[in-house]
Amino acid sequence: MSAPHSFSIFSLILLSLSSCASSIDVPAGYVAAPYYPAPHGGWTSDWTESYRKASLLVSNMTLAEKTNVTAGTGIFMGRCVGNTGSATRVEFPSLCLQDGPLGIRNSDHNTAFPAGITVGATFDKNLMYARGVALGEEFRGKGINIHLGPSVGPLGRRPRGGRNWEGFGSDPVLQAFGGARTIEGIQSVGVIATIKHLIANEQEMYRMYNLAQPGISSNLDDRTLHELYLWPFAEGVRSGVGAVMMAYNAVNGSACSQNSYLINNILKDELGFQGFVMSDWLAQISGVASSLSGLDMSMPGDIHTIPLLGSSYWMYEYSRSILNGSVPVDRLNDAVTRILATWFQLGQDQDYPKPNFDTNTLDAEGPLYPGSLFSPTGIVNEFVDVQGNHADVARDIARDAITLLKNTNGILPLSKTAKLKVFGTDAEKNPDGINSCTDMGCDKGTLGMGWGSGSARYPYLDSPIDALKARGANFTFFNTDSFPSNSNPAASDIALVFVNADSGENYITVENNPGDRTSANLNLWHNGDKLVQDVAAKYTNVIVIVHTVGPILLEAWHDLPAVKSVLFAHLPGQEAGESLMQILFGDVSPSGHLPYTIPTSEDNYPDSLDLIGFELGQPQDTFTEGLYVDYRHFHKANITPRYAFGHGLSYTTFSFTNATITPVTPLTSTPPARPAKGTPPSYPTAIPAAAEAYWPAEAKTYRIWRYLYSWLEKADADAAAADLAAGKKYPYPPGYTTTQKPGPPAGGAQGGNPALFDTAYTVSLRVTNTGNATGRAVAQLYVQFPPGLAVDTPAVQLRDFAKTGPLAPGASQTLQLRLTRKDLSVWDVAAQNWLVPSVAGDYGVWIGEAVDRLGVRCGSATGGCVEKAFSL
Repeated sequence: MSAPHSFSIFSLILLSLSSCASSIDVPAGYVAAPYYPAPHGGWTSDWTESYRKASLLVSNMTLAEKTNVTAGTGIFMGRCVGNTGSATRVEFPSLCLQDGPLGIRNSDHNTAFPAGITVGATFDKNLMYARGVALGEEFRGKGINIHLGPSVGPLGRRPRGGRNWEGFGSDPVLQAFGGARTIEGIQSVGVIATIKHLIANEQEMYRMYNLAQPGISSNLDDRTLHELYLWPFAEGVRSGVGAVMMAYNAVNGSACSQNSYLINNILKDELGFQGFVMSDWLAQISGVASSLSGLDMSMPGDIHTIPLLGSSYWMYEYSRSILNGSVPVDRLNDAVTRILATWFQLGQDQDYPKPNFDTNTLDAEGPLYPGSLFSPTGIVNEFVDVQGNHADVARDIARDAITLLKNTNGILPLSKTAKLKVFGTDAEKNPDGINSCTDMGCDKGTLGMGWGSGSARYPYLDSPIDALKARGANFTFFNTDSFPSNSNPAASDIALVFVNADSGENYITVENNPGDRTSANLNLWHNGDKLVQDVAAKYTNVIVIVHTVGPILLEAWHDLPAVKSVLFAHLPGQEAGESLMQILFGDVSPSGHLPYTIPTSEDNYPDSLDLIGFELGQPQDTFTEGLYVDYRHFHKANITPRYAFGHGLSYTTFSFTNATITPVTPLTSTPPARPAKGTPPSYPTAIPAAAEAYWPAEAKTYRIWRYLYSWLEKADADAAAADLAAGKKYPYPPGYTTTQKPGPPAGGAQGGNPALFDTAYTVSLRVTNTGNATGRAVAQLYVQFPPGLAVDTPAVQLRDFAKTGPLAPGASQTLQLRLTRKDLSVWDVAAQNWLVPSVAGDYGVWIGEAVDRLGVRCGSATGGCVEKAFSL
């Protein structure tokens, strides 16, 4: 790790390759700046007691105990997808880390919730929180300490990106509320949430470092980083998230898992993050470098090149690097303290259950360490049912996310006696079995989620066909994606056509799509366009229901006279059926809104949003579009999309009236000075005796092959101490120092300077149901910066949203929205701070039902609100 004898030649060659290639082709101006040392945690008052408790344990731990809790014990070396080492002498257990964002991966008796993109489409902060609570209850019920979710990165910059569906949408504020409310829900029951992936991992291909090439480098400027991609992470940290997972890719030429600028400067100093930072699985590519750069936990512990060899960059190598002086003792102490403090912060020291499932098998008994060929066996699954009443939450989300895009002549809702013809395999469950494809790595039957580590097993799948049967609907189903010759169209028939578009994580390729939609592009899968066209040629009333991971092209059939209605049901999870029926038959009026823009062509997007193909050396992905992603880009390019961000129809209509804007906190160009850091725990900095890392004699008798341990052979530990005594020095990176910094001006608390979140204005408006059906409205608030600024800003930007309860015809509800100082600021690269560019300027505060349906404008300077349509 730190000295030549701690590496294999193989690893040295690889690291040399990665180091040399990491900055070769990074464009000028984008190279990541170094930032050292890693800031100590424990300086915010809301974590003081947890750090105090943690420091008492850390002060009593040996070197091997400390290094043991900073890394996983190896892939497939325990019940969970990640299992840390323990320190049983001080009563600190092995921690269980488990995927994923929409439910417990590879488990049983769990709920398969709607995906993040579906939650975003609800625009409902209460449902975001409720889903978080339900997730937390299930993870705790299975004995999982650390939930590997939510995901707010990728942002969805790249429409064909494979994992966009795990997050909440293509706007940073929508992502921020989705992530923060989910974190608050998960952690309310004592489970540690993990916000991921920091940062700018916007495509799946070439994301990982390997023998052939380094991972793709996402190159973005500092303002774009702060105003788009970092925004949801800042809100997650502000919500007290316990863990942050770094991305696989590089940013500005430096791998995220050892990017000192991102971890030390941005995350731990500017955002004041008090929890611990972990690598994604096998994303750690170095030992000392990653430690110095602020990584606190290596997952799953193995080296990234060829796991399952018992090799690690940390564990025993971390012990060696402390003994030979390569890593300062206080860096290890801080990493361990952060992990233990988070455990205390979430109350996991009090009656927290142990894991009662096994991610590797559904059998009751099996190997305790499946990665070892010589593992002891025992009970690994207790089949604990953690579902509770969570199906209700899942169904509510799936229903309230359904987005009605088109409804010609009010064809929806359907009458109970409607004669239906149903087409498309997406309407019914996978005939091979709902969990027949590992990690949902196929597109067969109803699409409830994408594929990869963000998936979960279904306890059951309520398909649309199941729900039609349960309703006693009058329907005939043709379970094919080709138009059948025997459907016998009649004038009174209404045709329901089910189509989908899938994507997922890069380790699985589905129908020639390696995670990203490389083969499918933004088209429907399984010849869905032709199916709709063929049905529309024979039937006069066609309703298209789409299950999709993100934007798709509708142009091939959208305007056909027979296509009367289009609904996006997104990714509904296990509750795909009844949730849809409640909308189709009018039990509930649709209230979902698009969490992204739907284009008329892929040419609507700038070239920089295309997927990056193979490149010699490190692939370079330079974000030349800057702030102009999704609707921001469409405004700047003056392109009218097929459907705008936020679009969503209802069976009723709403008016927005009586709007008022009220100043709360006076603005200044620069925010008030940040609070000074509190005092974190301190420890002796003397390097411990080599004996603290010796293998205990009794431990060698039960050593598990390939399992990762933190102990060293006596000769190795003594040799490391001898290297220190001989004055051998590790080649520290440029800018390296051990002197702690006071912190940047934009910092001061979790999430940044607390003054950034002061409410600058409150906005109130009355929403009235002016139609004939009960329904819920979403008010979306966008900010338009004053004209004539020296700094470029998008036309409008989402800053808040609120959703009414069910409103009967004629009923009203008053909604409250807010604007913070940060909402009205821009990131000043020179000042490295958030600045209000025009304190006296008139900010346009626009409110409406979508970004292209803004009908109320309030002025920050005028103090008044008028009903007025927004135009570019």
